[in-house]
Amino acid sequence: MIDFQTTPETYSHWRLEIDGPVATLIMDVNETEGIAEGYELKLNSYDLGVDIELYDATQRLRFEHPEVKTVILTSGKDRVFCAGANISMLGSSSHGHKVNFCKFTNETRNGIEDASVFSDQRYICLVNGTAAGGGYELALAADYIMLIDDGASTVSLPEVPLLAVLPGTGGLTRVVDKRHVRKDRADFFCTLAEGIKGKRALEWKLVDELVPRSKLLETAQERALEFAKNSARPSDGVGIKLRPLKREIVGNEINYKTLSVDLDREHALAEITILAPSEAPPSNLEGIHELGDAFWHLALARELDDLILHLRTNEPEISTWGFKATGSADFIEAGDKLLLEYAEDWLIKEITLFLKRTLKRLDVSSRSLLSFIEPGSCFTGTILEIVLSSDRSYMLDGSFEGSNVPPAKLRITGMNLGPLPMCNGLTRIETRHLNDKQAVELIESVKGRDLEAEEADELGLITFIPDDIDWEDEVRLAIEERASYSTDALTGMEASLRFVGPETLETKIFGRLSAWQNWIFQRPNAVGEEGALNLFGTGKQANFDKKRV
Repeated sequence: MIDFQTTPETYSHWRLEIDGPVATLIMDVNETEGIAEGYELKLNSYDLGVDIELYDATQRLRFEHPEVKTVILTSGKDRVFCAGANISMLGSSSHGHKVNFCKFTNETRNGIEDASVFSDQRYICLVNGTAAGGGYELALAADYIMLIDDGASTVSLPEVPLLAVLPGTGGLTRVVDKRHVRKDRADFFCTLAEGIKGKRALEWKLVDELVPRSKLLETAQERALEFAKNSARPSDGVGIKLRPLKREIVGNEINYKTLSVDLDREHALAEITILAPSEAPPSNLEGIHELGDAFWHLALARELDDLILHLRTNEPEISTWGFKATGSADFIEAGDKLLLEYAEDWLIKEITLFLKRTLKRLDVSSRSLLSFIEPGSCFTGTILEIVLSSDRSYMLDGSFEGSNVPPAKLRITGMNLGPLPMCNGLTRIETRHLNDKQAVELIESVKGRDLEAEEADELGLITFIPDDIDWEDEVRLAIEERASYSTDALTGMEASLRFVGPETLETKIFGRLSAWQNWIFQRPNAVGEEGALNLFGTGKQANFDKKRV
């Protein structure tokens, strides 16, 4: 089983150094500590284990170090920054592992960009040697790229000419959309195996500054302090500790503090129940800071994030995730109000951004998402977003016969109206009712009011509202139907339908780039016996099928 939890004390591949407002993340990959056997991580090449540590470090920089305003990314090895994803690892991995690896790596890069834009924690990449493929893609996630001017070091995206695949962690998109490299120059750059160095890299906007070896660290510190001057992060802020999650896996059950999961392997279903807080949240900002990672909304973000990664990676045959929720809607709404009231506080901002990123991770997961709203449910505000993310939702109209539990209800809060946008830049309500301003305004007008099934249906918040007689059959048929279809076809259908509206850097990476990379990873030109990915490093020439498909 692959575990996505780690701590700086157990890192094998990164070192984190803090000096006032500047942190330095040093990539120094241990060749022999790959996440699987059969390859060595030479030349600072990376696998999923390296990225898990990077993700953990970026999260801790946001929550544990509010005083850090600039992060320098660099290498601890001489004359090499990063050789990218380890080719032997890719060649020996299953198709599913390769795709999950690329997706997680993209999400981590997006998280770095999110920190720069929304947390005022800017990233500088100090490329102190050659940066190839995923190594340059890591640099592309930063705000500012400094390249050592030593006459030898290059930046490159050599996947097309060398491996018959794509720069799968956003390289193509970031080169043209983020760095505004001309597309004709980008075309040349992405087919040049040896890469580009020095003045041409600077002229083509592939980097922002060339620095001689003798002034490398000095200049990086100067730039970092310049960036820090413009950051609103609190110099005297006191961070909170992100403690290890308490997760228990016993048989087909997975339990956290805020979540419980039952795996129904016969129907390829994970039944995920969100457990609302058992008591009201603190009444003020100080109380949230004192609770730290025990504050329910933050605990939910961390645990749901870990669960998504666990299920995506370790339970590939569980193809449908069904969501339920139980407990006090009032306590959830009270927490939502705190997030909105103190939105400018650095910790509250980070909690909201974490919830946003976790929900985005749910959106791009290649699983069928269903929601079931029953009497006793508490789909309110922040966790109502899960219903809005779902491919379908079912809400019981009325109560179960013989039960004294009140009918199922939904409740809109301010958290549904802006703070948690999707990758397309829209809220899930706006995405649901694309270009229908009147429908969105009508939903906004019922904020804070409990909505029973018929009204929720009229507002377009729910897919179906079966009554007590039909409920069991409708739910059973939905689950069985999903399990009977091709998972490949479902993945393509769901991804195409979830991201309506405007295209952004993120939707291009997850929709356009990921779809192409997913397909290319199955083509003989890349992974066949005579494919480039399998023959890389052997001295043999790949034998390509020349037909266009």
